[in-house]
Amino acid sequence: MSASSLLDLAGIGCGPFTLSVAAHLDRLPEVSAAFFDRRPAFSWHPGMMLPGVELQNSCLKDLVSAADPTNPWSFLSYLVSQKRFYAFLNCEFDAVYRKETAGYFKWVANGLPSLNFGHDVREVSFSDGAFTLRMTGPDGTDITRQSRNLSVGVGVTPWAPDCARRHLGPTCVHASQIAVTPEILSARRIAIIGGGQSGCEVFQALLNRDMTAEDEVVWISRRPTFEPIDASPFTNEYFSPTYSDLFHGLPAFRKGEKLEQQKLASDGASLSTLKAIYRRLYELKHLDGNPARLRLLPNRTLTAMDHGNGQYQLHTTNAFDGGSDVFTADVVILATGYHTAMPECLAPLSRRIRLTDSGQYCLNRDYSVDWDGPAANRLFALNASRHSHGIVDPQLSIAAWRSAEIVNALLGRNHFDLTLPPSMVEWASGHTAALRIAAE
Repeated sequence: MSASSLLDLAGIGCGPFTLSVAAHLDRLPEVSAAFFDRRPAFSWHPGMMLPGVELQNSCLKDLVSAADPTNPWSFLSYLVSQKRFYAFLNCEFDAVYRKETAGYFKWVANGLPSLNFGHDVREVSFSDGAFTLRMTGPDGTDITRQSRNLSVGVGVTPWAPDCARRHLGPTCVHASQIAVTPEILSARRIAIIGGGQSGCEVFQALLNRDMTAEDEVVWISRRPTFEPIDASPFTNEYFSPTYSDLFHGLPAFRKGEKLEQQKLASDGASLSTLKAIYRRLYELKHLDGNPARLRLLPNRTLTAMDHGNGQYQLHTTNAFDGGSDVFTADVVILATGYHTAMPECLAPLSRRIRLTDSGQYCLNRDYSVDWDGPAANRLFALNASRHSHGIVDPQLSIAAWRSAEIVNALLGRNHFDLTLPPSMVEWASGHTAALRIAAE
């Protein structure tokens, strides 16, 4: 393979975080990069595009603006290109619709020449200073590309409790598939498992359909109540590059403590959604006298799940009083979150990649994976650093910043000026801060 065909960066997966890296590199013609995705075209959470669903993020936290506000792939550029800049401003949105964000991502994906859809990367190996990607192209042909560096941005995988996993099928689905299987919402008896934002959105969608005496919706959550996300100013400091940098330097046990303490900063429901649900419940119960059985069940942990005679039996324990309950449903929707996993195509490299005790990548500050290969050949992991960089990782909050860090590491120079003044909050002790400065 000629030197001219050797890429500087090859990427697996073309989700939003890969889009961010590609959008930054689009302004650097000296860097040769190509990104590959098995899907035939870009799509973002198509199964969660329910009506009126909002994103829990500022539109300024887009793919590029935090590091390069003049980049033509910004959200504001998207609005201008769609001829709706003023209409968007006039709406005075507190939060952007998820459909709007998906439209923005698709616009970027359709405009970046470095993205290649319909390319299924089957295997990645490494030798002689280059990663070799073997893939199947859109027409079924075998394709091989080589690159000095690699990025992995395959996204997260829907997660289900052990007791529910074996029941996954037409009437037991993960919430990520709701919008692509809308017929499931027409069932009369439905159980929702999970009290985060996804659970809220599904419950709200059910409340907005015609409810009759035959309808029963049970909403089960381990949380002590249906809790709002903490989006207050000082809590939002968790979603800053400065805090993420400090978090990375903490020992593993302390990181685990902080992630648990900060759960509601990233995993609560939006207050507007909770208010809409409560008001709809008030309308149905007190104004309409609607006979539907709508049961909100916090403090419950799903411990077992059986299926027979066309219905599910959901066994739960109650952390409020120590009791137990059994609920029945025709359909179960699992709003139980996601987990990260190493893609199968990296199997040839798996023994060379260092993992944590819980099986996650050991990541350096620049989001490169700790592996036994040459330092000049980096493997970057996107959306796989919650355990190492904090709760901000799966959010869009510092996507542009993280991508700029990766581009700087790729270039071996500070193309982006990522220096920041001190945080409003003094998180670290003086001793820790001194050690951090010395390490730099």
